[in-house]
Amino acid sequence: MRLLPDLALDLLPTLFAVLLLLGLAILVPVGLLSASLRRRRWSEAVAWAGLLSMGFFSSLLVATLARDLVLLALRLAGMLTPGFLHGSAVAVPLLAFGVTALGFVNARRLARVVKVDVPIAGLPLALQGYSIAQVSDIHVGPTIRRPYLEAIVERVNKLGADAIAITGDLVDGSVHRLAPHTQPLARLAAPDGVFFVTGNHEYYSGAEEWIAEVRRLGITVLMNQHVIRRRQDASLMIAGVADYGAHQFHPAHKSDARAAAAGAPAGVDVRVLLAHQPRSAPEAEKAGFHLQLSGHTHGGQFFPWNLFVPLQQPFVAGLHRVRDMWVYISRGTGYWGPPKRFGAPSEITLLRLVAAPVAV
Repeated sequence: MRLLPDLALDLLPTLFAVLLLLGLAILVPVGLLSASLRRRRWSEAVAWAGLLSMGFFSSLLVATLARDLVLLALRLAGMLTPGFLHGSAVAVPLLAFGVTALGFVNARRLARVVKVDVPIAGLPLALQGYSIAQVSDIHVGPTIRRPYLEAIVERVNKLGADAIAITGDLVDGSVHRLAPHTQPLARLAAPDGVFFVTGNHEYYSGAEEWIAEVRRLGITVLMNQHVIRRRQDASLMIAGVADYGAHQFHPAHKSDARAAAAGAPAGVDVRVLLAHQPRSAPEAEKAGFHLQLSGHTHGGQFFPWNLFVPLQQPFVAGLHRVRDMWVYISRGTGYWGPPKRFGAPSEITLLRLVAAPVAV
């Protein structure tokens, strides 16, 4: 309605454009519900078409709103011309297509490795350089399948981290449908173990079944629990909590940072918490953790939705301080919904503990 009149097309091209837009719009909800289709071959094709359409319409909406603001400003200034009306109407869908195509390439390429040093006050020498590889928000599902995950596993293993953390939103779908595609996780290996905590999407996909499946793959699931790892005379706790909103699906899964640390030996040198959502941080800090690893936000995934993340979460991405605790938020290793990333590249994070500078 906003673009077609200013394109000044003939009747047949206009009719074709209307039908095309209508077809793409219908594909969006059909694509989201494609998992319910009985024929799996068709469900995958419909999912791809629908989710690509969702990404395109998102950019089309943003570009159309931006154009309207420019048109309003030009109209108020008395500078609006028919040529600009036509040219900008042509530019908007071209821009939306270009951003969607670039976003597709960014989303489908293998996540880069981001290296982060986390300064810990009083860090024992034996834990200097201790490393944790973090992956988060892979979202194995309609468009992320086994080959995509195999590439992630290979790159993570090559990092040679002391421990590996999967901070939730691993899947979008049932164990029955996706177990063949998550099988590569069994090849993840680190000296101190591979750990998993639930994200909100596990609870949309059958959390109990996925917890059992992840354990079957040889990964330690931390449900408000911890393990202790030692280096010479130094000790490190790796704890994990269920997703921030898990209790809404399973009351027994209520996220509890204090319970995760309960029963730990006195004098643990470093306490690390895996928690899917950044908003778990205040309770984690009160429970005495030094570092929280989170995901959930995807870094916004693509502009301008990153601007809305702060409405729900205290941080969007990167390393931040919550009083006496650090919290690191991954931009995610996969993506949700549209295969599209723009301004928020995916990442595999290698976090390294280092001694904080001593204040003089």
